[in-house]
Amino acid sequence: MGDAGEGLIDAEARLQERMDELEESRKVAKDRGPRVDPEHLRQVESLRLARIELQRQLDTTPHEARKTQLGQAIAEIERRLGVMNTKKK
Repeated sequence: MGDAGEGLIDAEARLQERMDELEESRKVAKDRGPRVDPEHLRQVESLRLARIELQRQLDTTPHEARKTQLGQAIAEIERRLGVMNTKKK
């Protein structure tokens, strides 16, 4: 019975060592890549999609006042995107 217990302890030790190695390799791989801010990406994507929708509306509307509003809204989105791009760098 004593030999079986020792084998189990050895197996657990090897398993724990392997888990530690895998965790360390994940940390190294994670540290190598560029850090990405998911909130920043979400905001940029949201602004990009809003610009696409406003441009679609601008292309289809016949009313001059609405075209002016949409043009101003697109300009504001482009300004915000420019600010966000400079913050990221």
